[in-house]
Amino acid sequence: MDEERCPLCGRVLGTVNIDRHHLVPKTFKGREQFPIHKICHRKIHSVFTERELLQHFHTWEALRAHPDIQTFIAWVASKPPGFYVRTDTSARKKFH
Repeated sequence: MDEERCPLCGRVLGTVNIDRHHLVPKTFKGREQFPIHKICHRKIHSVFTERELLQHFHTWEALRAHPDIQTFIAWVASKPPGFYVRTDTSARKKFH
């Protein structure tokens, strides 16, 4: 049986530090949820506003195509499934 993988980074999900992500934010009535590493989920929300997620980044492909997310995925690729460190909010998002 294949192990479940994170839809953002592609690493095995494992059993710890798992969140659920709404591709369409709950704020905008999104209901479908996907299991995702906590660190990956935090990264998404540190880079994008809820409105940006709704309007432009509501697919895994769009999220993975963004340069900040690509850099993050390359960095996290070698980390074990349960790895987690706090993700800071980007300066761009703080002031918008």
